[in-house]
Amino acid sequence: MKNRTFYVYILTNDLHSVFYIGVTNNLERRVFEHKNKLIDGFTKKYNLTYLVYFEDCNDIRVAITREKQLKNWHRDWKINLIKSVNPKFRDLSKDF
Repeated sequence: MKNRTFYVYILTNDLHSVFYIGVTNNLERRVFEHKNKLIDGFTKKYNLTYLVYFEDCNDIRVAITREKQLKNWHRDWKINLIKSVNPKFRDLSKDF
C-alpha cells in the first residue's frame, strides 16, 4: 500500500485576526483553492489566504484527531504554536 501524507494546516488573514484549521492530502492544491477563493465558506468570507502553520502525518485518523485538538485550543495557544515555527507569521505557501 502506498504511503500517503496528510497535512493539518492553519490559515489566517493579513491582520492575523481569524484562524482556520483544516486537513488535506494535498497542501499545495488546497492552499491554492483558498487563495483563489474557489471554496465558498469560512475562509472565503474572512479572506484567510496566509498559510502560517502546517504539520504532516501518515495516518488520516491522526491528522483528523490533531485538527480537532487544535480547533479546541484557545487562541493564545494557537498563536504560540504558530510562533514556535513561524514567529513572523510569514506566508509559508510562498515556498511552494
